Amino acid sequence: MVRSDPVDTLRRHGLSITAQRLAVLRALARRPHGSADAIVEQVRAEINVISRQAVYNALGTLTEKGIIRRIQPAGSPAIYENRVGDNHHHLICRTCGKTVDVDCAVGKAPCLKASDHAGFQIDEAEVIYWGTCSKCLGAASGIRDQAIPRRNLKVSASKTEPKRNPI
Repeated sequence: MVRSDPVDTLRRHGLSITAQRLAVLRALARRPHGSADAIVEQVRAEINVISRQAVYNALGTLTEKGIIRRIQPAGSPAIYENRVGDNHHHLICRTCGKTVDVDCAVGKAPCLKASDHAGFQIDEAEVIYWGTCSKCLGAASGIRDQAIPRRNLKVSASKTEPKRNPI
């Protein structure tokens, strides 16, 4: 996805161009799906002295103007992203929290159509898929392998001993 220049983005939305807002937008461009705390760290690394509240204020303003999106996964801190204006969803790893974008489900997907719209005009569905990412699956597999040591045994007439690997 092509991202526009942060200065142009702020101007288009009628916002003052500040070092804080620019740094927040750059942080989200480098690392989408960051928590407020992670964004604070990135912004401080870029512009040194900035209060946590100043970053929170910038996040609030940018969210309010629709420049960034705030996502609140159940049981997790809010995360922010700069992919806005489309109806996409997210995959979140239950182990490490890695979050990736997933385009909206297409085709017959009855769970995305409300059975009773209760008088609402529905314009968006927010879906979060939860699971385990491949890196965590691999790590879990390695932990299981370590927990149950496997040995190549060589059976001789006299005794059973571990097979030695030549170095």
